[in-house]
Amino acid sequence: MNPDTTPQLFNHEELFCFPGKEKVVTPALLIHRDRVKENVEVTLRLLGGDANRWRPHVKTAKLGYVMRMLVEAGVYQCKCSTSLELLAACSVGMRDVLFAYPVVGANAARLREIAIEYSDVTVSVLVENVSQVQQWQGAPIGIFIDINPGMDRTGIEEEHVRTIAEVAKTVAATGLKLRGLHYYDGHLGTGDLAERCMTACSGYDRLMDILGELSAEGIAIGEMVTSGTPTFPCAASYQRFASVGCTHRVSPGTIVYSDMNSSNHLPPDFNYQPAAVVMTSVVSHPAPGVFTCDAGHKAVSADAGFPTCAVLGHPEYQPLAPSEEHLPMQVAEGGSLPDIGELLFLVPRHVCPTVNNFSDAVIVSGGRAIAVESVTARGHERPRALGLEDSML
Repeated sequence: MNPDTTPQLFNHEELFCFPGKEKVVTPALLIHRDRVKENVEVTLRLLGGDANRWRPHVKTAKLGYVMRMLVEAGVYQCKCSTSLELLAACSVGMRDVLFAYPVVGANAARLREIAIEYSDVTVSVLVENVSQVQQWQGAPIGIFIDINPGMDRTGIEEEHVRTIAEVAKTVAATGLKLRGLHYYDGHLGTGDLAERCMTACSGYDRLMDILGELSAEGIAIGEMVTSGTPTFPCAASYQRFASVGCTHRVSPGTIVYSDMNSSNHLPPDFNYQPAAVVMTSVVSHPAPGVFTCDAGHKAVSADAGFPTCAVLGHPEYQPLAPSEEHLPMQVAEGGSLPDIGELLFLVPRHVCPTVNNFSDAVIVSGGRAIAVESVTARGHERPRALGLEDSML
């Protein structure tokens, strides 16, 4: 990944500095409250100031603290993928939460319990076949039909309109409410923006055709959810969504914090800035021109490949392949090694699983650490209903 394409990743290192930072055990997750707020404001501005057009996926935000910031900005609807994320979203004031991950068995039973507990929140799920619809009969759950736009992860293939219609009719027959269609084109994350949007908009044309065919059979769709971060600009500029006759929402979540990937996916004039970094200590000078810090893949996620991060303020530092605890870096010719013990600030390549690596985050604002907040929805819920007491040490 060429750092020259993402100069903002190397700016404003000082924003994450605060008195006492040298006393914080590293690696540590830092979240800049002011930058989160700015990124949220940028998103709403790009959506014409209409917070109702954004259903962010809170697998990125993770913290109830940050989810509450979304609610305070007027964003009352979101997506999630774990029961912990659902609980966190419901508890901070979200009014409409879509569980955008297929659930069966005990997971479905748990969602039913949460929907009953938070009866003032509209909880919805994805389905892709008749049996998945039937498992929700009698539950206070809304239904979105998941359509596969070619990502081949979940959903009904978009050319199978008869199957989509059959599932929609089963929803009505079981007394459930059909909320809408879910169309996540997250596989369109490469190529330049113009090429990406051409492909994405071709898919949106097919989605509009599906909507028309369903309407011809008397099947009403109340909402269409599309587009994560890579195709957010494409959906925001797709004119037919403005006159579709139902609510259209985009669902990017990464932009709340931004990261290396989103900086490369989105136009620079969108002006998203990194709001979550990992503070790391330099621990070794193992070879000429190489140093190592304590931010291996147990701190900065390596799921998207490497380099796993960029170093704020230091484009001359090139992260190499990490191990669990160690992150070696090569210093470009002409650069100098940082001192042992020096603190660096890393912008993750993929921020979502990086946030999930930490139990707590230091909240920074105005040059100060103002709070330490739990990463509320980290991981998964504790196993339940086993009839076992807690283990005793």
